[in-house]
Amino acid sequence: MNALENALEQLQSSAQIANIKPEIINMLQKPEREITVNLPIQMDDGQVKIFTGFRIQHNSALGPYKGGLRFHPQVDIDEVRALALWMAIKCAVAGIPYGGGKGGITIDPKTLSESELEKLSRTFVDKIYKYIGPHVDVPAPDVNTNPTIMAWMVDEYSKLAGKWSPATFTGKPIELGGSLGREEATGLGGKYILDEIIKNNSGSKNTKIAIQGLGNVSKGLLDSIASDINYSVVALADSKGVIIAETGMDIKEVLAFKKQTGSCVNFPGARNATLAEFWTVDCDVLVPAALENQITAENAPTIKANIILELANGPTTPEAEKMLVSSGKMIVPDVLANAGGVTVSYFEWVQNLNGDRWTKTRVYQELKLVMTKALEEVLAVSSEFPNASMRQSAFILALRRIEKAMRLRGQT
Repeated sequence: MNALENALEQLQSSAQIANIKPEIINMLQKPEREITVNLPIQMDDGQVKIFTGFRIQHNSALGPYKGGLRFHPQVDIDEVRALALWMAIKCAVAGIPYGGGKGGITIDPKTLSESELEKLSRTFVDKIYKYIGPHVDVPAPDVNTNPTIMAWMVDEYSKLAGKWSPATFTGKPIELGGSLGREEATGLGGKYILDEIIKNNSGSKNTKIAIQGLGNVSKGLLDSIASDINYSVVALADSKGVIIAETGMDIKEVLAFKKQTGSCVNFPGARNATLAEFWTVDCDVLVPAALENQITAENAPTIKANIILELANGPTTPEAEKMLVSSGKMIVPDVLANAGGVTVSYFEWVQNLNGDRWTKTRVYQELKLVMTKALEEVLAVSSEFPNASMRQSAFILALRRIEKAMRLRGQT
């Protein structure tokens, strides 16, 4: 199942439970606008190569389109359509005034020089300039994009607009209007959610956790767990391998080791393992924080964790989810668990529009308020529909908000 089929299945199953109007679902199954652009770039050797870029603007009922830009060789239009739909749901779940969008370029950025990467980034903005803006569509970093790329993009947009327009992009360097706390926001938001769930359920003082993905998505989670004695990390997986230590490992030391060597593999005090073994590790919480479709019908039966915290987008296939939920496991869905990233992007946007600069303490406090409130609201829907999964409850919450906004706008 590709990401789009996954997202549409989630949309339809949730709508059926809550009797969302069929015309709303028909409208939400397709984006409001799809943009595909060809990007001719003169490479350093003088050769001209043409790359393909996408921007999907899914729904704007609640506000400007919002969503990241990813540079990855597997980017295709169906993936971006799915991610844009998830962003629309995610923003509505978090209760922030954005619609959903997403974009990407089919490229492995590691194959480009810095000058080629800058040309590609600026050319992409040139091509989509008239479709984005602070009150229209606000892109941000995603897989393989970063504050440097956002700096090039906001600079290019501002040149075309004839004025400095920092609120057009989020995830920028601090010096160009970026927000403190943005880098760790996704993982930290997930940690706030996890803390509340554990407190409400078991109140465990030694929660064993396994995390797939050691990049920006999980950064805030890893950093916060490193100083929290209530958690013990027993397994980690990055793109090069897996390490397991049943008695726990020092996260700060692992991250320092990875920074030095490029991987967590061969970390002293842990044993190397396969990805298949990673899914079987004895733990309380499993955190997929990498790419889509990682938890499948093949590995789901081997998962021992009772809580799956989805920091990645779409890491669990529908078939795997049915298996896990039927066995009594809680899946905290991506549209709730990883909403911390877009929430702090929203804070950055607000700061840019108002000419403000929030302290990191304020960002953390505001983020915790948004995340815990969203969790409470999803759980309230779960109580209303006891046969719905937590993902379906989150979708129902979002769909109700989007439906109401569309009705108030006279769109239905």
